[in-house]
Amino acid sequence: MPIIKTHYNRRSFLKVSAAAGAGLMLQFSWFSPLAKTLAGKEVPDEIFDINGYIRIATNGIVTIFSPNPEIGQNVKTSMPMLVAEELDTDWKSVTVEQAPLDTSLYTRQIAGGSRSINQSWESLRMAGATARHMLREAAAKAWSVPASEITTEKGELHHKKSGRKANYGKMASAASKMKVPEEVNLKEVKDFTIIRTPRKNVDGKEIVTGKPLFGLDYKQPGMMIAMIVHPPAFGMTLKSMDKQKALAMPGITDVFTINTYEDSYSQGPFDITAFPELIVVVGETTWQVMKAKKAIEATWEEFDTYTRTYKTFRGENETTTVPAGLEDSQDHFTQMMEKGAVSAKEVRKDGNPEQAFETAAKVVERTFTAPFLAHNTMEPMNFFANVTAGKVELVGPIQTPEFMEKTVAERLGMTLEQVDIQMTRMGGGFGRRLYGHFLVEAAVISQKLGKPVKLVYTREDDMTFGTYRPAYHAYYRAALDENNNLIGFHVRTGGIPESPLFANRFPAGSVDNYLAEEWQISSNITTGAFRAPRSNFMAGVEQAFLDEVAEAAGKDPIAFRLELLERAQNNPVGKNNDYDAERYAGVLKLVRDKAAWGQPKPDVHRGAAAYFCHMSYVANVVDVKMEGDKPVVDKVYCAVDCGIVVNPLAATNLVEGGTVDGMGHAMFSALTLKNGRPEQKNFNTYQLIRNIDAPNEIEVHFVENDIHPTGLGEPPFPPVVGAIANALYKATGKRYYNQPYMNEALPVS
Repeated sequence: MPIIKTHYNRRSFLKVSAAAGAGLMLQFSWFSPLAKTLAGKEVPDEIFDINGYIRIATNGIVTIFSPNPEIGQNVKTSMPMLVAEELDTDWKSVTVEQAPLDTSLYTRQIAGGSRSINQSWESLRMAGATARHMLREAAAKAWSVPASEITTEKGELHHKKSGRKANYGKMASAASKMKVPEEVNLKEVKDFTIIRTPRKNVDGKEIVTGKPLFGLDYKQPGMMIAMIVHPPAFGMTLKSMDKQKALAMPGITDVFTINTYEDSYSQGPFDITAFPELIVVVGETTWQVMKAKKAIEATWEEFDTYTRTYKTFRGENETTTVPAGLEDSQDHFTQMMEKGAVSAKEVRKDGNPEQAFETAAKVVERTFTAPFLAHNTMEPMNFFANVTAGKVELVGPIQTPEFMEKTVAERLGMTLEQVDIQMTRMGGGFGRRLYGHFLVEAAVISQKLGKPVKLVYTREDDMTFGTYRPAYHAYYRAALDENNNLIGFHVRTGGIPESPLFANRFPAGSVDNYLAEEWQISSNITTGAFRAPRSNFMAGVEQAFLDEVAEAAGKDPIAFRLELLERAQNNPVGKNNDYDAERYAGVLKLVRDKAAWGQPKPDVHRGAAAYFCHMSYVANVVDVKMEGDKPVVDKVYCAVDCGIVVNPLAATNLVEGGTVDGMGHAMFSALTLKNGRPEQKNFNTYQLIRNIDAPNEIEVHFVENDIHPTGLGEPPFPPVVGAIANALYKATGKRYYNQPYMNEALPVS
């Protein structure tokens, strides 16, 4: 049985206890409707905070606080499952609440990087185990027996020798006063009864019945609506405006400009915004403000090149140059092709790549591109703010509340203690809500108005005012000897404005002669993290290229990859390879077997791919059929190794969703620019995947092991991009090098 040191100290408990006293009545208001839904349990006489994660009522109802933002990745269900497992309670008696923002208690409160479960695996279990220990101590004291003789099961304490038993609620008061243990025992994996079992989304019923859970649902009495008018093109700034027509319209109360960040403010990594100087329109209703926006007469002008200084994740200051000019996708494409054709910054070199290519019997070389992508969350950007003299109340959907708390405090001249950010459920994020400028804008607007306000973006605002996935380019070269062995591999990649290169990922480590180079092009187009950052491009193009190399070698594409992975496992090249070749090969073998790869299906054309990112491994086999001239994805097989699967139901949903998302963006989506203006402004021109294009079936298989769980929100997205390209080639006889595959002529070609 693993023993771990607890992170709690008495100070943390005293803080929690103080908060509990103040919030007692509020909690009763929650329990009144809740009790009706929990097996007929009545409203409790009292409730007790055992630690920051757990509240136990005298009637046995256990409330578990889920610390991280819920963005659709199901952490509001999965994270409490870890607590409940070690608490040894009955899941039917558990209710879940979103925890308040308090990083002194909950440590990491971010939705990003597929790290929620991975980084909280031990601390959440510790919270449950600590509470269980204190409940046992309380029962032992009450019954005058050794704590070692107290057992627990489904929310009850038992002393078998005396036959005594009590539910947790009966001991909660005494347990809350027990000494916090310095260390606790965690369960063995084999003893799990909640983890590894399918559990329904705790918000599922509220979602499907339309209950107010999201930021757009939130309102307060006296709340005004605010919207923003931003420049029509990247590279432009406000010169002047005439607001009289807008102010004369019904319901419109204010029109003014704001600077999201003052010139002296040193922006953090999530303070990115395309246009810091904005026109704000404020009114009584959303419709009134939307109409008034169109009445604003503004003059815009091009800005000059300037430098931007910001703080990195490491807290270091970095400076970038933001170039002037109205950028164009066709120009971007030309620049990328030129950069990709010449030597660039060498990041990794093994052996003698140039000699390998000079002596090769065959050389395969190809170039791939991908456009900017817009996140397009279903719930557009919004945030509620109410700034008064002594407090900042903020309510809405944000992936990085702990970072934005600091930003707001500094921007408004308040202390961290004065800023209260309340997290609502998010209608999608995909990285878009990492960047919380809209939250800051709401706070600045409310401070200026002296009133509560909700800032709302329209679909067009977000698509043309966005933080996009960068545009990318990759050049690949592979050398084969006379026996069709891969003896040299070269990748040179870059993008606008960042390089997507992962120099130490497969096939690095499996080839004697390997070269990785990167470059980048400055831009004033605002970019940021997009689901599976950089991997969302590199996986697709690398896996499509490997497929072509396998074909040139006359080898089965899965067998070819396994051959390379065997080399990486048994005799790796270099010491910095960042993947486990055995686990990588494991998902390939699993998907090969589950899809019966090698056994032809009538009228089915198949492609395979595999990739490692965010500490997890995913492999796909995609089946495509032709309906006339149109390729249709019939079925996708997915094999996943993410360690222990906490909630198989949610995990399967994540894999299915990531697969469809990756497939859709690769096949249909592109954000292009003409003279700095985004050419796609809404879904009539920006195509997301539609129901008719989704696979008829997705079959998900998980590798069973006892490895510490890793990420799953992002890893299913990247490899399917390559698998689709390879299946389309088999179906159409054409290789696909430029995304989106179904409209290669759209972006830049």
